[in-house]
Amino acid sequence: MPHDLIVKAVEANTDQKWVVLYVKRWLKAPLQHPDCTLEQRDRGTPQGSAVSPLLANLFLHYAFDEWMAREFPRIHFERYCDDIVVHGVSEKQTRYLQKRIAARLSEVGLWLHPEKTKVVYCPQDGRNDEHENTSFTFLGYTFAKRSARRPDGAIFNGFLPAVSQDAVKKMSRALSRWRLHRWTTLSLDELAAWVNEIVPGWLDYYGRYYRTALLGLIRRINAYILRWARKKYKRLRAFKRAVAWWKGVTERAPRLFKHWAWTNGF
Repeated sequence: MPHDLIVKAVEANTDQKWVVLYVKRWLKAPLQHPDCTLEQRDRGTPQGSAVSPLLANLFLHYAFDEWMAREFPRIHFERYCDDIVVHGVSEKQTRYLQKRIAARLSEVGLWLHPEKTKVVYCPQDGRNDEHENTSFTFLGYTFAKRSARRPDGAIFNGFLPAVSQDAVKKMSRALSRWRLHRWTTLSLDELAAWVNEIVPGWLDYYGRYYRTALLGLIRRINAYILRWARKKYKRLRAFKRAVAWWKGVTERAPRLFKHWAWTNGF
């Protein structure tokens, strides 16, 4: 992003002159490398700076959001940072939008990612044509053709979001790193308090749509908790006794672990 365009974007979003002056001075400041050498900059913002994400968002609001509102006021789109989804009603219209957006970004010193940018066909009931791309991932959700149930109980096929496989893998890797089954110095209540600080956040976000896609992850968490109990209490080394203990705990305290509400403890 050229510095002059960054300043122009800031000016378009505020009438506070001191803010614009501060941004100008900050952009002009040279970048110091670990070896103490200085580098003069004329574009972009330093990675890791707390101000950089804010300026990048202001710039894209000026360069893309407002431009879309002027040029295509009836086209819906979503943008989070530099991830954007634009809705077209036909492949012809979508291809045209892609060309116009690429040209617009080129004007402001940006470009579309050649691998991540694609036209996606959204199959559902009544729309089952063949196409190269029939799904996409946005903000940790994969949108694809899925079966669902209407309020009246009827089953239909729609283009619906569910937690992406990449998001599931990241949560699974975090769960593995915790090694919950080794935390035998904690009480069950203490273990639950720690798990409840993190897991409900996952479920609240990724479980907003198509909650069943998270059941595999929940079962893994429960398996770790059961392993913890069998490791902590010698009397539970036998699997049948461990299962009996589990049933007793989930009946006495069905909300001890907040994710149990999703599966009734199992």
